[in-house]
Amino acid sequence: MVDKDYKRLFQQLAEISVRAGDEIMKIYSGNFDFDMKEDDSPVTDADRAAHDIISEALEVLEFDGALIPVLSEEGDDIAFEERKHWERYWLIDPLDGTKEFISRNGEFTVNIAIISGNKPILGIVYLPVKDKIYYGGAGLGAYKASGRDCALSYAEILPIKTGRNPDILVAAGSRSHRTPDFDLWVESEAKRRGCSRVEVLTAGSSLKLCLAAEGKVDVCPRFGPTMEWDTAAAHAIVEGAGKKCTRPDGGRLIYNKPVMRNDGFIVS
Repeated sequence: MVDKDYKRLFQQLAEISVRAGDEIMKIYSGNFDFDMKEDDSPVTDADRAAHDIISEALEVLEFDGALIPVLSEEGDDIAFEERKHWERYWLIDPLDGTKEFISRNGEFTVNIAIISGNKPILGIVYLPVKDKIYYGGAGLGAYKASGRDCALSYAEILPIKTGRNPDILVAAGSRSHRTPDFDLWVESEAKRRGCSRVEVLTAGSSLKLCLAAEGKVDVCPRFGPTMEWDTAAAHAIVEGAGKKCTRPDGGRLIYNKPVMRNDGFIVS
């Protein structure tokens, strides 16, 4: 169970996430444009607005009695020479799934994590379109709640028993980045587990990892590059639900690296 100090922290993060989500939805409901960043990824006014709301709130929110730095996808590029001295920091993706936002399929999230010792120790993922919050961390458990209930007074413990057919391996696949390696790995994993069939559930953003934490899918492999802010919050939730999130070679995903990129991951 989450102790009262962490419960209060998650409540505060829920309030911040919902505020950011409300601003995202205002823009989502109207007409909007997008720009392309230097890495050829899109950015919208919703990304920037959510960044402002979250970063300003976290800059004055204490963790364990102290203020800690904030690192955001849409914030300033902070050199590793400065970051390498950070023991703990907030890592945020204000709008994870900008491509999903632009295509208006609703599969975008607000992600907030705390990194300590090069790993995420807690995370919160908010899905504005469905008003659902996932939160948790290793040793804290994992939970799903209504976003409007920022007091988190009623939360389901993850994973949720689904009664799915154990003979079917259900994999979460990227809506935007599915590759042949994904299909080969899933087929091999199904054989290894003795499953006779494979089903693929496509989803965008970190929602895929949350579906694994929830128990709706068995595995979530990704064989393309991701940035650390893409995975941190959901990584913590996955571990809170008792699952693993590793590199494709089985090694640990490391955070706060000189280059903040991971070459794929596997949730299982």
